[in-house]
Amino acid sequence: MFHTATLRTTITAVQQGDNTALRAYYLSNASHLAPFEPARPDGYHTQVAWEERVAGLVAEMDRGAALYLIAREPGRPEILGVCNFTNLVRGPFQACNLGYSIDHAAEGQGLMFEILGAVLQHVFEDMDVHRVMANHLPDNERSAQLLARLGFEREGYARSYLKIAGVWRDHVLTSKINPAHE
Repeated sequence: MFHTATLRTTITAVQQGDNTALRAYYLSNASHLAPFEPARPDGYHTQVAWEERVAGLVAEMDRGAALYLIAREPGRPEILGVCNFTNLVRGPFQACNLGYSIDHAAEGQGLMFEILGAVLQHVFEDMDVHRVMANHLPDNERSAQLLARLGFEREGYARSYLKIAGVWRDHVLTSKINPAHE
């Protein structure tokens, strides 16, 4: 089970029992994250839905298809942020997609830079992933700056890439190559 710490956070893999904390995080940040996420259907945030969702995330990790992580302040139960490495493909590709979010009250403090720096090291060194891809909306300057600081390079622009908040939106495509493979 993944577990690491940064100067200000403790980062763990999602596990059974995290459903209540994840539900609270996403409910608390619903309006903050809405412009960057798919529209959520009715019932998305029920306790039962979160129990089922967490079970699915854990099963996906058990299959080696993803890594779902949560960051907290040491000794606190509330979630500060999440990061996910999904669509993990092995074989000659050795790549995955990165997604992340930070609590609205923790924005602008450099926490996600700290979290992703530690976690990317694990993904590259311990999981031996070759490429991590991260995409962002063209007007999301915070994500653009964060990814650039982490060493992600712009690789393209995809029109009508993802349905975000009910609308098909363009995305800037970036990636970071495992430094040991360059």
